[in-house]
Amino acid sequence: MSRTTPSRYPKRAHHDAATIYPILDEALFCTMSFVSEGRVRSIPQSLLRLDHALYFHASVGSHFFRSLAGLEEVCITVTLADAIVVAKTAFNHSINYRSVVLWGQPEVVDDPAEKYAAFRALTEKMVPGSWDYLLPMTEKEMAKTMALKVPIAEASAKIRQGPPSDSENDAPLWTGLIPIQPQRGRPQPGPEAGGIALPRHLE
Repeated sequence: MSRTTPSRYPKRAHHDAATIYPILDEALFCTMSFVSEGRVRSIPQSLLRLDHALYFHASVGSHFFRSLAGLEEVCITVTLADAIVVAKTAFNHSINYRSVVLWGQPEVVDDPAEKYAAFRALTEKMVPGSWDYLLPMTEKEMAKTMALKVPIAEASAKIRQGPPSDSENDAPLWTGLIPIQPQRGRPQPGPEAGGIALPRHLE
């Protein structure tokens, strides 16, 4: 528990799946950190959670992914920024956020059904409603793609929500929140999509 309890503001930490899993499910990307060949490495990745594990994918030719498969542990971090907190002093400016730090041992997914289910779920997370619209994934494509899962062995969330914390200062200055709202824009057609109507799942 010691490394999943932050040294600063430990009361903001949460160790329950009911808090941690929704943050992982909302996040599209994470950072995976590990030590390989005596060097610290950190790689951005898309992520998917199914049950009590995170799933990742890459080309079977990826040296990075092949090295992960032999590691005892990786550290994965996710941060969702919700608002900039504007206080009366720069010192008290902050961010409202939801974050997760977790550790686990990478495993190669060899079972074809589990691998297929992970690819489908990740595709649906990134582009909801698209899997049945797309051309079916072929066995050749499956063979060219490596799937890795990291069972969630240790994890904690840290959350900061609320107004600025310098209310004891009575200076007449504006304080408040500037929301940060990630959103998907209208899809832009590619060069081969001319004349093809936008699919309903992308509207």
